[in-house]
Amino acid sequence: MDRIDLPSLVYLVILGSVIGLWFFAQNRASPGKLAQHAAIWGLIFLGAIAVVGLWGDIRQTVQPRQTVMTGGRIELPRAPDGHYYLTAEVNGVPLRFVVDTGASRIVLSQQDARRAGIDTGELVYTGRAFTANGEVRTAPVRLDRIEVGPIRDTNLRAVVNGGEMEGSLLGMDYLHRFSRVEIAEGRLVLER
Repeated sequence: MDRIDLPSLVYLVILGSVIGLWFFAQNRASPGKLAQHAAIWGLIFLGAIAVVGLWGDIRQTVQPRQTVMTGGRIELPRAPDGHYYLTAEVNGVPLRFVVDTGASRIVLSQQDARRAGIDTGELVYTGRAFTANGEVRTAPVRLDRIEVGPIRDTNLRAVVNGGEMEGSLLGMDYLHRFSRVEIAEGRLVLER
């Protein structure tokens, strides 16, 4: 917020003054109770400001995010649904993947493929994949690059799922590029 919106500021001052005067008029017979209520509302206001100021730290504690460290190490916290999610830039676009050791390939949903610059209308769905929901058709594609922090891979094979799919999967083709894949204490560690 670089500039002050004067009409909004005037409105808020008038509104605050009216509420304050009403509050004072209602409690003028008992000044002790007035001070007590004012202190309670002041503490509530300060608490709200503290929560807004510390929201980034609170969110990281409640729902931790992936950590990419120098030297080719990625740490992924287990999400509340029990899965591990990795956000990677595919062809320069951030996409969120479910790390799936049961999938053999990188599998993009049609929506994620379009976001990554793949024309899904031109794809030929000649492949088949067997999922928990049955058989689906797949189309082979090449991804120019996948980047996670300093880790960069180029010219990767993947498939686009021809069926309905909520998100994309990061399968064993990609995981085999790491020298260490470990799950311990609610974290998935990928290391090169």
